[in-house]
Amino acid sequence: MVEVLEGLTNARGVSGNENEVREIILELAAQTGAELSVDRMGNVIARKTGKGSGTKVMAAAHMDEVGLIISAISDNGMLKFQPIGAIDQRLLLSKRVLIGKDAIPGVIGVKAIHLQERDERNKVIKQKQMFIDIGASSKEDAQKVVQLGDYASFDSSFTPFGDNKVKAKALDDRVGCSVLLELLKESYDFEFIACFTVQEEVGLRGATAAAYHLNPDIAIVLEGTTCADIPDVPEHMVTTRMGRGPAVSFMDKSSIANPKLFKQMVETAETNGIPYQVKENIAGGNDAGTIQTTHSGVAAVVVSTPCRYIHSPSSMLDLEDYYNTIRLVKEFLKGCGSR
Repeated sequence: MVEVLEGLTNARGVSGNENEVREIILELAAQTGAELSVDRMGNVIARKTGKGSGTKVMAAAHMDEVGLIISAISDNGMLKFQPIGAIDQRLLLSKRVLIGKDAIPGVIGVKAIHLQERDERNKVIKQKQMFIDIGASSKEDAQKVVQLGDYASFDSSFTPFGDNKVKAKALDDRVGCSVLLELLKESYDFEFIACFTVQEEVGLRGATAAAYHLNPDIAIVLEGTTCADIPDVPEHMVTTRMGRGPAVSFMDKSSIANPKLFKQMVETAETNGIPYQVKENIAGGNDAGTIQTTHSGVAAVVVSTPCRYIHSPSSMLDLEDYYNTIRLVKEFLKGCGSR
């Protein structure tokens, strides 16, 4: 399981350019015996047809990650860029990135502190003041390896550390994708559809198309969610706590959980002795926001793995939370045929 998570997070897949992640998922999903397809948006759809209940259950996790796109090339060979997805611009300075299909290395730079005026030093440097340096000496030199519209992802590798913790980029939402691949290994009495969606970070776009096409009865959205159990954060803003188990959401800024499914998810955890927590702060959004409103409506619930520092090159999770997310959703699915 951890090896799969490592491979998925190391792969590059900024929104709209999920090819590398999709190929890994197709290879691994094929080993489960699922019927596979890729729709026009690029979503991976893996079906397992059951022999019992007519209930159609969709479980979704998004493949894409936040990143950058090259928007201009200066005469001196420096690259200007725009963010894709919500990225705190304060995180960008001095970060290493990989650009385009050939993974050209670059560094995000800005005018040196020695050259800044006094008032500049007291201000947050804005993204529009930054550039990517790939070591080119001119625009023509840069254009040999980089083109306008090339994607750039953070150069950050999966690293185990501390007390059963891991650091990686894109845990939001490669952790959900990894959980979904584990769920595909099981057999179900009902029709189970695992959907690995695209472009969640720029507006839940892939899930909109997939849910409309699939029209499920029940949807379970698997996410990596904000964990802010760190110093100087007010108690009511902590949202989730690392090491307390998967977080079940009753509401966020994009969706309201189906009350029956929310209750059943909590009861499943308690009955099976699986650590869990209720997501405390109504923040963020995910694919449930669009799946829930498809056709005549879909009963949806969201289960998330707590991750510190999401949307950065160095997000972090506790592996026990990851394992318990898998346990919880597997147990929940055992009862879906009767719902």
